[in-house]
Amino acid sequence: MSTVSKATSETSGVRMPGATGDESADAVDALPAASFEDFVNARRRALWRSAWLLTNDDHKAEDLVQTALAKAWPRFERISRDGSFEAYVRKIMYTTYLSWWRRRWNGELPGPVPESAALEPAVELRHDLLSSLASLPKGQRAVVLLRYVEDLTEAQTAQLLGISVGTVKSQTSRALKTLRASESLSSLMEDS
Repeated sequence: MSTVSKATSETSGVRMPGATGDESADAVDALPAASFEDFVNARRRALWRSAWLLTNDDHKAEDLVQTALAKAWPRFERISRDGSFEAYVRKIMYTTYLSWWRRRWNGELPGPVPESAALEPAVELRHDLLSSLASLPKGQRAVVLLRYVEDLTEAQTAQLLGISVGTVKSQTSRALKTLRASESLSSLMEDS
């Protein structure tokens, strides 16, 4: 069984199409996993980067990408024919992120990491930007990342998140207003 197929079926609890659990490795490898594996190898960093920008956490980003890939895998052969499989995976990733947000987890969170006194200016700027972005509500963060990091149009963002274009506009406006008012980014705006 291929590594991605094995990891996807074991970690997510999702059964592969046609898998009964007692097939030989050859029978499972006959599924479209090789092409799926190529897709995962080629796009996993970009998918993880988008997931990390949404979650602001390495482990949650990895979980989000794995969940999206596990949900998308059964439809790989059909959807990949027209070249829209990555868009399909990204849509699953963003909608899964929003559904996780709706089911808030109130467990333990790690404490703050002590600030280093000697941060380089670029590192400090990145830290300020990421902390300001993390302070946005989840929906606003998703809209800002899709609009300005993924460079999607308002219509594409609305379609991907399953919301109206008006909601995208209002969420973007509120998010930008919050970011402009952020104390950690105020020095950046004064410098420019």
